Amino acid sequence: MTRPAETTALHTRLMKYTLELDSARTWWAQREGADAADVVERAFAGAWFGAKSLPRIRVLVSNLRSRFDAFPEALSVLRRWRDMEPETRALIAHWHTQLTDPLYRQFTGELLVARHEAMRAEVTRDMVIRWVGEHGHARWTMASRAQLATQLMVTAKAAGLIENLKDPRRLVFPRVDDDALTYLLYLLRGTTFAGTLIDNPYLASVGLMPRLAEDRFRTLSALRFTRQGDLVDFAWVHESLTAWAAATVASDSSADGETGRGAA
Repeated sequence: MTRPAETTALHTRLMKYTLELDSARTWWAQREGADAADVVERAFAGAWFGAKSLPRIRVLVSNLRSRFDAFPEALSVLRRWRDMEPETRALIAHWHTQLTDPLYRQFTGELLVARHEAMRAEVTRDMVIRWVGEHGHARWTMASRAQLATQLMVTAKAAGLIENLKDPRRLVFPRVDDDALTYLLYLLRGTTFAGTLIDNPYLASVGLMPRLAEDRFRTLSALRFTRQGDLVDFAWVHESLTAWAAATVASDSSADGETGRGAA
């Protein structure tokens, strides 16, 4: 099996599909067993996404495939993780969007973080449009840059990183519970990405800089993290993301509808 990897090629899929958490949750629940060749027609006929038109569903499915089907183990875990808090769902959708959209990854994992670190925790629309012009494709028109800037901020707000959508737009860091953080670490463990498990844009985007991240790692029950000088060691309690989920958030009892451990 090919090892999943973060996307590095710039694209404009965010112009048509932002975080859309309800659609993501529906995909996790319905995708299992749906043949890839007819999943769009099944989604339309079954009204998976409500009254959306067939062309709109094609766009949705294309984006959902890129964000979640590219990580099959994670998709299986998400399907069985029934008792998930809305904040956790937003974080997971945010991290998968980062993994599959390099512009969003850089926006949330670098620009917004730099604004926090400079004690200027806000952005404006004009600022983000300029940033897109500097970091996007030179061939993108001004209209495309403006639309992408808006969509970047809308997506980041849905993820809990931006507080309001009127200038100046205040930046915040969301609460990251232990299950969400553990999910991310086990996901990254099996994914090819730039950075390390301690220092990367996924952790940075939610305020977990290396020192703070290490402090959090030491509190996780699914990980034994130690540091001695420059040497760090990750001792994984579970063999895989699937094994962790089966023992905790996606146990058989939870999947069967019985009372199980939640994400909070």
